[in-house]
Amino acid sequence: MGRRLPTHRYSAAPLTTVSLTIALAGDTMLGRGVGALLTKRPDRSICAPGIVEVARSADLFVINLECCISGRGTRWPDPTKPFFFRAPPSAAATLAGVGVDAVTLANNHALDFGAEALLDTLAHLDEVGIAHAGAGPNAQAARQPVVMERAGARIALVSIADHPPEFTASDDRAGIAFADLQTGVPADVIHHVAASDADVVLVSPHWGPNMAAVPVPHVRASAALFAAAGATLVAGHSAHVFQGVDVISGCTVLYDLGDFIDDYATDDVLRNDLGLLWLVRFEGQRAVRLDVLPLKLEYCFTRIAEGQDRAWIRRRLRAAVRPSAVTEADGMLCIDLTSA
Repeated sequence: MGRRLPTHRYSAAPLTTVSLTIALAGDTMLGRGVGALLTKRPDRSICAPGIVEVARSADLFVINLECCISGRGTRWPDPTKPFFFRAPPSAAATLAGVGVDAVTLANNHALDFGAEALLDTLAHLDEVGIAHAGAGPNAQAARQPVVMERAGARIALVSIADHPPEFTASDDRAGIAFADLQTGVPADVIHHVAASDADVVLVSPHWGPNMAAVPVPHVRASAALFAAAGATLVAGHSAHVFQGVDVISGCTVLYDLGDFIDDYATDDVLRNDLGLLWLVRFEGQRAVRLDVLPLKLEYCFTRIAEGQDRAWIRRRLRAAVRPSAVTEADGMLCIDLTSA
C-alpha cells in the first residue's frame, strides 16, 4: 500500500510541473448491516478488486466516513434522529485495505454514539495510518485542516459540515467542524483556505439535504466562496446521489460525490445505488481531467457498474455536466476540464 501520509506542513516550493491524481469517493457507511458482516468476518471485502485497483492507482484516496468506528459509546440522545451508524474497530483496517489514505469526519453521523466513540474513531484511524479532518477532541482540532504530501505535492484537506449544529466541537467537548453555510461561510474556514501554503487545497463539505438531484442555492453559493478564497478542488457529499461538475475561477467543484458503500434503501428514481469513484488529475495546481469509474452499490458491497446501470450513470453524468464533455476510455467516463 506504500508509505502513509505525514500530517504536518512542508516548506517545499509550490507545485508547478508535478502530476498528481486524487481519488475521491462519497459517503462510506460501515455500520449497521455492513458492520454486522465485518464483525462476523473482519477480512471481508467491501468492494470489488477492480475498484480497489483503480483507487490504488491514485496518489491519494479520500472518502467521507459516514459512521463512527468503535465498540463503545451510547446513542446520541435525540429522539428524532432516525439512524445511528457505528462500525466495528476492524473497519479501520478494512478502509486501509482498499487503499483509503484520508477521511473526512465532519458529518451528521460522527457522533452517533457520542464523544467516546468519536475519540475511538480517531484512535483507530491513527493506528492504521489513515489521516482525518473535520472532527476532534476540541474545536481547534476539529477545524484544523490536515496537510499531506504525495507525488512531491502538499495537499490540504478541509472538512466541514452544515448539519447538525448539535455535533459542534467546543473548547472542551469533542465534535465536528460545523459551519452554518446557509448564512455564509465562517471566517475561520475562509482563512484556512486562503492562508494555506499547500499546493492543492481540497475543501470537502458535508452540505445540503439528502436525496437532492441538484445542488441547493446555499451549496452553490458556498462553492463560489471557497473558489474565491483559493480552493483548488471542492468535493461535497450528503445528498447520497452524485450531482454536477463545475469550474469556478480555476477551482473544480464536484457538488456531490454520491455514495460508495452502505446498506441503504434505494430510491428507484434518483438511484442512490449507482455511484462514482472520481479520479481528479492535476497538472500543476489545476485539475485538468476527471476519470470516473461507474459503481453499483449492492447490499453492503460495491462493484463496477455494467450494462443498463452503467448506461444510466453515463446519461446522468452527461446531463449534469455537458453532453459533449463526457467521453469514454478504458472503462472510465472522462471529462476534460481544460476548456472549462
